[in-house]
Amino acid sequence: MLWSGWGDPAEAAPLPEPMVGLLRDLLGVKTGDAAPVALTEIEVADPRLSGEALTALAGAVGAEHVRTDAESRVRHTRGKSTPDLVRIRAGETADAPDAVVLPGGHDEVLAVLRVCAERRIAVVPFGGGTSVVGGLAPEGVDAFVALDLRRMDALVSVDEVSRTAVLQPGMLAPRAEELLGERGYTLGHFPQSFEWASIGGFAAARSSGQASAGYGRFDDMVTGLTVATPQGTLDLGRAPKSAAGPDLRQLVLGSEGAFGVITSVTVRIRPVPPGKAYEGWRFASFDAGAAALRRLAQDGPLPVVLRLSDETETMIGLADPAAIGGGSTAAGCLAVLGYEGTAGEIAERRARTAAVLRGAGGEPLGDAPGEKWRHGRFSAPYLRDALLDVGAFAETLETAAFWSDVPRLYEAVRCALIGTLSAAGTPPLVMCHISHVYPAGASLYFTVVSAQGEDPLAHWDGAKRAASDAIIDAGGTISHHHGVGTDHRDWYAREIGPLGAGILRAVKDSLDPAGILNPGVLVPPAAGE
Repeated sequence: MLWSGWGDPAEAAPLPEPMVGLLRDLLGVKTGDAAPVALTEIEVADPRLSGEALTALAGAVGAEHVRTDAESRVRHTRGKSTPDLVRIRAGETADAPDAVVLPGGHDEVLAVLRVCAERRIAVVPFGGGTSVVGGLAPEGVDAFVALDLRRMDALVSVDEVSRTAVLQPGMLAPRAEELLGERGYTLGHFPQSFEWASIGGFAAARSSGQASAGYGRFDDMVTGLTVATPQGTLDLGRAPKSAAGPDLRQLVLGSEGAFGVITSVTVRIRPVPPGKAYEGWRFASFDAGAAALRRLAQDGPLPVVLRLSDETETMIGLADPAAIGGGSTAAGCLAVLGYEGTAGEIAERRARTAAVLRGAGGEPLGDAPGEKWRHGRFSAPYLRDALLDVGAFAETLETAAFWSDVPRLYEAVRCALIGTLSAAGTPPLVMCHISHVYPAGASLYFTVVSAQGEDPLAHWDGAKRAASDAIIDAGGTISHHHGVGTDHRDWYAREIGPLGAGILRAVKDSLDPAGILNPGVLVPPAAGE
């Protein structure tokens, strides 16, 4: 992973000049060379860990797996949100870890937690490093280690009778698909972070993939978990479902490393589908398209992929009309649908879906827009980096609500973003899409592009706060799939209320009495703390 941006540096590309000109004319972006400082020029403070603590950590995992060099620490500093990147590109490393520790298995994780609990050293689990909500930057700590799980990357077992597999948490998603594919199976989990995110991260953040309409969210796929905590080991998941009390798997899923370190995940797997097909449809408005998606989600048939862009996102995405097959420049909203199965199954499902969409006012666009989306679906973060390079600021946020609240939530968040950023002197382009649907509701995923201005972090902080207030006030959840981290914690506390926050603190105190696990992340502090 590129230390100052997203993904493989070889995949990055500069913005074409017409787009740079559009940013200048439309948003007032003051374009120029805004490249990051060189990695070799970044200074990192000396580790705050004592020699005795480093020796104890070396005893837990081996001296060769404890790293305190500057580059290792920089590469484990924060996550990949735009504010994270703005800071690291400027060489700001105030919250770099004091050491990077790489355990090789569950017992070594337990040993590291014991060492750190005894010495009050904070521990931040690190998988792919793709957090965009402040999930990798603990608060209020004297020293902390990044617990990099990359050595724990095995496919432990496959149960073909039950169709489950046991995976270690440090395995990256492409490797998991490769190993399962060799046996004829797939997880079917393809979030935008797919190329760089880890199995443990998927579980810890309740990830949702782009094929969630067909495969479900990652938490739907998990049947078992092993978790290392400062108090010992949790083994969860004796059966696919149980009535034996509350399901503690759900307590760990989405816990973001605040309750323990996930050391293995048992997941449901499915046979690799024999074929896939993607297509596009146009709707006259976002409301009309959302109504069509709701009909499919509630009454079927339900494609594996089901997405809808609003008018602004559609306009930006349809800059090349010929790519959608008809050369049309008609306004409206683009929906992308995906199907899996045999040729016959795909044809039958497409025909049934088409009948519903035509009845809802949809216009078929053929396969081209769906294929265009499929080929570019993991590339958006690279575009974000290219925008930063020329002086623009691009960031995302997401939420979800019941269908009856979706229109109000959509308008409330858009108005909050546009109003706050415009008042700060950086009027934005705000785009939105629905990417995950359920019978009762759907997610909304917003993308914001503006000029960086004199203080981009302050501008975005004000806009993000206003949007977060709007989400809670309009009945949405503060996160559908990015997680809570430190960025969303205060709004999460409003969402669950004082009693809910107290329950989380009680769990934290039980599993992590020394408070070393990802301090400040997820768990709202008590009043006065």
